[in-house]
Amino acid sequence: MNIENIFEKILKKKIPSKIIYQNKKITAFKDISPKAPVHIIIIPNKFIKNLNYINKKNSNILSEMICASVKIAKNKKINKSGYRIIINCNKDGRQKIQYLHMHLIGGKKLNKF
Repeated sequence: MNIENIFEKILKKKIPSKIIYQNKKITAFKDISPKAPVHIIIIPNKFIKNLNYINKKNSNILSEMICASVKIAKNKKINKSGYRIIINCNKDGRQKIQYLHMHLIGGKKLNKF
């Protein structure tokens, strides 16, 4: 039995979201619990569980996600001041939703790691 997660429900428009960018390969939308003035989630439109499932056949999705983050950063006018992109993987990496996703965070001075 496959239980849809929140990202799959967003893609199928079963729950509302503020989609700010979408093409045939990826979708980007506002995070519901933002950690900064700009906090965007970028996901592939086709399910990939996490970074461990990236291979030669699907690795182009990462460049698609990064290119989208650059476009969004420019659109949100944070490209010059700076931003961070984060991909968490599995439990110890703090991945909460088992669906590959990237956080684009900016709009303020971010904390050091």
